[in-house]
Amino acid sequence: MILWHLFTTNEIEGSTKIMINAKDNYEELAAQEKGLEFERFSRNDALAIGLTINEKAKKFSDPITIEITVNGLVIFRYFSEGSVLDSELWLARKRNSVNLMSMSSLRFKYWLEVAGKTLEGRNLNASDYAAGGGGFPINLKGTGLVGSICVSGLPNHLDDHQLIVDAISEFLN
Repeated sequence: MILWHLFTTNEIEGSTKIMINAKDNYEELAAQEKGLEFERFSRNDALAIGLTINEKAKKFSDPITIEITVNGLVIFRYFSEGSVLDSELWLARKRNSVNLMSMSSLRFKYWLEVAGKTLEGRNLNASDYAAGGGGFPINLKGTGLVGSICVSGLPNHLDDHQLIVDAISEFLN
């Protein structure tokens, strides 16, 4: 699944502008998450997915960080060359959003938009939570949320999200 198809272009006054439909994006991401549920999830699975994300990230010149947690335990974490401490803080924000909302941090962004809310309006500190791509739930079929996969470091948060989606899709297939 390619995330960019969530967006449509609209010609306005001779320039192309991206028009984002938050409700459609929210629903598409919910379906995406449902389609990427796991039957089981082991530490070896985390290692395989983490290494796949790292391999896929090599097409970008930016350093990335990867974190996979299960039941509050970090079972995979990697900081590529050039990563900075700030990336660790972004991983925590994305993980917190996934854990709080039981959804991807990108879907959380659209949930807020559809609801007409902000982080601050929900009494959430932007230093602790992120509403944007890069945090994805590890959901077990019949169980629900057991952990998260987070990526940070790319200039476009949609690319952070897509790296995770591509790696999970490859793993599940």
